[in-house]
Parts: sequence; structure tokens; C-alpha cells
Amino acid sequence: MIEKNKFNNRFLLSISLVTAMGGLLFGYDWVVIGGAKPFYEKFFNITSSPSLQGWAMSCALIGCLLGAICSGILSDRHGRKKLLIAAAFLFVISAYGTGATNNFTHFIIYRIIGGIGIGLASNLSPMYIAEVSPSATRGRFVSLNQLTIVIGILAAQLANWQIAEPVPENITDLEILNSWNGQTGWRYMFWMELIPAGLFFLLMFFVPESPRWLAANGKSIQSKIILSKIGGDIYAENELKKIKSTLDDGKNQIINLRQLFEPSLKKIIIIGVVIAVFQQWCGINVIFNYAEEIFKAAGYGVSDILFNIVITGSVNLVFTFIAIATVDRWGRRSLMLFGAGGLAGIYALMGIAYFFQISGLPLLILVISAIACYAMSLAPVTWVVLSEIFPNRVRGAAMSVATVALWSACFILTYTFPLLNDFFGTSGTFWLYGLISVGGFIFIYKKLPETKGKSLEQIEEEIKN
Repeated sequence: MIEKNKFNNRFLLSISLVTAMGGLLFGYDWVVIGGAKPFYEKFFNITSSPSLQGWAMSCALIGCLLGAICSGILSDRHGRKKLLIAAAFLFVISAYGTGATNNFTHFIIYRIIGGIGIGLASNLSPMYIAEVSPSATRGRFVSLNQLTIVIGILAAQLANWQIAEPVPENITDLEILNSWNGQTGWRYMFWMELIPAGLFFLLMFFVPESPRWLAANGKSIQSKIILSKIGGDIYAENELKKIKSTLDDGKNQIINLRQLFEPSLKKIIIIGVVIAVFQQWCGINVIFNYAEEIFKAAGYGVSDILFNIVITGSVNLVFTFIAIATVDRWGRRSLMLFGAGGLAGIYALMGIAYFFQISGLPLLILVISAIACYAMSLAPVTWVVLSEIFPNRVRGAAMSVATVALWSACFILTYTFPLLNDFFGTSGTFWLYGLISVGGFIFIYKKLPETKGKSLEQIEEEIKN
């Protein structure tokens, strides 16, 4: 067995960070539109059309689903690297086109193109990192993807804040339209994404293909070269044997989605889908997507809301570092149980605070606590688990199914929050998310095995049996 200090951690970190830039662009692209919203809506004259406003905000999800669906089969056929390069190229097109267009239909098309990039990156970045990482540190390396997502979110929040000129309280829509913000500022918010998108596109050409994908496609020599660079010749030989043992004697098979629901795979797929859906339905993303409504209900004004949004992004970043430090020590299952249980308790208190109209600092502390709990558990660890539990020969297609489920759940969560908030009130809505968190806790406790410190092939055998 190879000692930890024999691993080429500098090489692993460099290729993991480059690949994880897909996560950074995912986070930036997902959040930047919120800051541009007050200005592009005036520019495209959609302020009086709630349906067009909602379509502009949510259309990227269509792209996310398309990207996630395509990524599975295409990455199993053509490799992880080529699809990640394609995702980077789509981010470049989307960032430039969204900021440059004067036509609302074109604006929507470019947002959907960016969504396809998100769908590809959210699937492939954690999967690639898992396939190149040693089992002892795999959780830490895969968590880098979540770290870059959080950095992307915070970067978008800061870019929006810095680019936008101050807006007076009583300014009219026409004055906003004719201002620098209304004509040009919102464009720069999107164009700022060109810097990381361009770097991601260029640097991905220097990243090797996944050794597990190479082995699954009959390219054992190339696979061994990369594995040797990661951990030495003995490590490469041992890993290659493990990989081949799970690939039906090394014969590559083209997988269709129907095969994923065969009895031998169905259990693993169900675990992956439920965990992916739970990561969204636990409700934390409504705090990011509807921060204005949530903080307004807590008694905050506009300027306070903008500051609070930056606070939530900063807390999200800090506690993601804690997840990276603990995921390979405390374990995936333990952290996910902590996250589900912690959110259930915090939501119960948030519901009480909203019910009794307790506003201001106490509620802000609860919101920050919920984000901290999520950032160090369900947010990064879900991606770690999804990148680990699926068998080598179907990992791309299976990951695609789980990612599609996650983005579908995200759409349902985003769409239903205003309806639930109107029907149950803010207190009732968070109590509902608390009940979902209890259900998630029970499922994780009963169905999810611990995967820390185990090879991908060992995990595959344990879940199957």
C-alpha cells in the first residue's frame, strides 16, 4: 500500500482546482442574474410582466436539465475532459452574449446556453475529481468543487455590489433605464464571468483524461501513465486491477438509461436520486434565491438586505472550508446526518420566530446558522457521495440521472416557495422544510453507508451486496 506522502499532491491539487473551476462558473452564473435583475428588466421593458420576469430568472434551469441529461451518455462515450472543455466554451458564449444582446429573446437563449454549461459542469467536475483522487483524501478533493461554487456565488454577489452605482430610494423606472446601471452596468455583471470562463477553457486542455474512463474504454496504458503520476507505479498497478475487476473483464459497454434500473443497480440509483433531491428540498436555497423576501419579512430594509446577502455568502464560504477539513475525518454519512438534523432544528426555531413576529438580529442569526449548517454538510457532501457511489461502468450515466433529479428538485423548490409562502405563511413554509429534513435524516440513517477511506471499487461492491 502506498504511503500518503508518495502521492503527487501538487499534481492532484492542480488538476482538481482546474476542473473545479466548472463549479466556480456554476456558482457565478447562477447568482449573477439576481444583481442584474433590477436593471435588465427595465432595459427589456418586462417590469409589468411577471411571467417574463420569471422566465428570465428560471430559463437557465432548462439548460441545466439539458446539460445534465446529455453529460451522462456523452461523457461515458467521449470522456470527461472533452465535455468539460465544451462546458467552458458554453460559459464563454453565454457570458459574452448575455451582456452584449439588445434583444430579450437572444438574452433568454444565451441564459439557456449558460444553463447547459452549468448542467455539464455540475455533473462532470465532481465526478472527474473523484475518479483521479486517492480514497484517503477523495472527500477533501471533491469538496473543492463545492468550495469553488461558493466562491463563485460570493464573487457574483461582490461583483454585482461593486459594479452597480448607488440607486436613490425614490428613483423612477425611467430614470433607472436611462442610468449607467440600466444601459451598461448590468452588462458588465455578466461580462465579468468571461475572465474565469476563459481561464477554465484554456487550462482544461492541460488536464489529463480520467484514468478510470480510459481504463473503461480499453486504454489501459494511458490510464496507467496517469495513475503512476498520481501515486507511483505500484499504486497504478493496484488501482488498474481494481478498476478492471468492476468492468466486466475490461470490456466496455455502452450504457442506456434503461439498464440503470436493473435490479443490480436500482438500489444505488434510488439512493443517489433521493440524496440529490433532498439536497434541494431541505430548503436552504430559497434563502439565496428569495433573500429579499425572507429578510424583508424579518423587518430589514433594502440597504440592510444587500449587506445581509454578502454576510450569508461569506458564512457559506467559511463553513465550506470546515467541510473540506472534516469530510475525510468525520465521514460522509456523519456530516449528512448532522446537516439534516441541524436544519430540522433550526427551521423549527425559524418557524417559531416568524410565527411570533420575532425580527431583526435573532432571525438573522438563525438564517446564518442554517447556511453554516448546510455549507459544512449537505452542500458539499452530497456531491462527494454522488461522485462515489455509482459503479465505474455506468458512473457517467448514473451521475446524469442524479443530477437531472437535483435540478428538477431545484426548479420545484424555486417555483413553489412563493406559493407555499402565500398558503402557509413564512413560518409554516420553514416548518415544512423542517419535516422534509427529518425525512432526509431517517433515509440517510437507514440507507446510506459510510464511504470515507474506501476505493470506488470497494464502495461499489459493498452497496451492491
